[in-house]
Amino acid sequence: MAVVLIIVPLLGAALAAVIRANRWRPWVLPPIALVHLVLTILVLSRPDQPVAGQWLELDQWLALDPPGRLVLLLLSVLFLICSFYSIGYLYYRMELSNRIFCVGQLFFLAATTLVVCSRHLGLMWVAMEATTLATAPLIYFNRTPRSIEATWKYLLVGSVGIALALLGSFFLAYAAVQKGVDPSLLFDSLLRNAPLLSKPWLHAAFVLLLVGYGTKMGLAPMHTWKPDAYGEAPGAVAMLLAGGVTSCAFLALLRVNQICLAAGEGAYTGRLLVFMGILSMAFAAVFMVGQRDFKRMLAYSSVEHMGILVLGIGIGGPAIFGALLHMINNGLTKGVLFLSAGNIHRSFGGKTVDEVQGAMRRLPISGTLFLLGFLAVTGSPPFGPFISEFTILRGAFGFGRYVVGGVFLFLLLVIFIGMGRTVLTVVQGRPAPGARRTAYREGWLTCLPIIVAFALVLLLGLYIPPPLDNMLKSAARFLEVRP
Repeated sequence: MAVVLIIVPLLGAALAAVIRANRWRPWVLPPIALVHLVLTILVLSRPDQPVAGQWLELDQWLALDPPGRLVLLLLSVLFLICSFYSIGYLYYRMELSNRIFCVGQLFFLAATTLVVCSRHLGLMWVAMEATTLATAPLIYFNRTPRSIEATWKYLLVGSVGIALALLGSFFLAYAAVQKGVDPSLLFDSLLRNAPLLSKPWLHAAFVLLLVGYGTKMGLAPMHTWKPDAYGEAPGAVAMLLAGGVTSCAFLALLRVNQICLAAGEGAYTGRLLVFMGILSMAFAAVFMVGQRDFKRMLAYSSVEHMGILVLGIGIGGPAIFGALLHMINNGLTKGVLFLSAGNIHRSFGGKTVDEVQGAMRRLPISGTLFLLGFLAVTGSPPFGPFISEFTILRGAFGFGRYVVGGVFLFLLLVIFIGMGRTVLTVVQGRPAPGARRTAYREGWLTCLPIIVAFALVLLLGLYIPPPLDNMLKSAARFLEVRP
């Protein structure tokens, strides 16, 4: 089934490539997204069924572990939301060819699905690099000097990061060679032989993989590509980057950390993860205070939330459940923010507080959702991120890590104030008399997907459906391995 999940979007990409009409090409996206989601639900409803099929002899290379199931579900839901929004967005961009935009999105879905299903460190690395190749042309969609600069920065910084991840993968294999263990990059073999691995080489491998995949996540100080890429990419692309690429990179880190836990090196990796989490939140707090570009502000918000994810994993215990739930909450909330921000940007023709004011008057739906998305992403009740952040905080205090918990709370407060100043300036008041007004008008295709994403964020703050709760608990147990 995993092979089908990968092939379906590739077939959709081929179909989008041959369709000649700009007007009809985006309509390929929703059917492919729906098929992918249905197949995903079928796979998740049969957890004991091999996802590759023994006739292909791929069971060792392609399989879904419990954390992978969560990421696959998140990816499929986000892409479905994004597919409908893209039709409405591209309707106003008929002057540009959308062939690369549509093909790139579908190739992105195939590549991220391969990341999730990979049970081989090398195959997962290849799939992660494929996500970069799929999304880079999408960042350049607007064909502006700033977008080409953002694309090159994304490629260069991402390439350095992924190269370090490859080196870390080699170090991990050499950790087995050093102890006379059969070298293998299959995760099952690495987990089984983890207690036998050379500790110095394992430590070096983890640092390289943390920096490498941390670059793809956008952890500070490897986050330098994010403000430009998120700031210049269309809202739909920024949503896929913030909710899709980062979640795949986080999954890669979870798997590497799991190997270190099985080797008895949880204390070593935990300290590094907590440090990187706090550092990322601190960087985000500094750059969000006084930020005048609201799309770049969302990029720094993503840096913050990547820090929260690794902080939760570094703390361990109940915080692992909170981190996994926060991954889902963050992906959905970023969908609300980036898509509504994209609508505001399209209407005003600008993305700074000097150009955009009174968004709720000009765009009542998008402006309101942007404000509500801000409240959700900063951990305000009753939204999903409040529950996940509170769970991580409870985990920190439960393990007696009061300093970490206190710093966590302080940084959340600073970020709330910094974001609030920018968001309230954008949504409140009246548009300036000379404010630019484009041809964009709110429509159901550019508003309904955001409403759906927001409804899911609100639902997860009030009630976690039992199937999702079971998946989260199963993933948390799976990641808490012991030597």
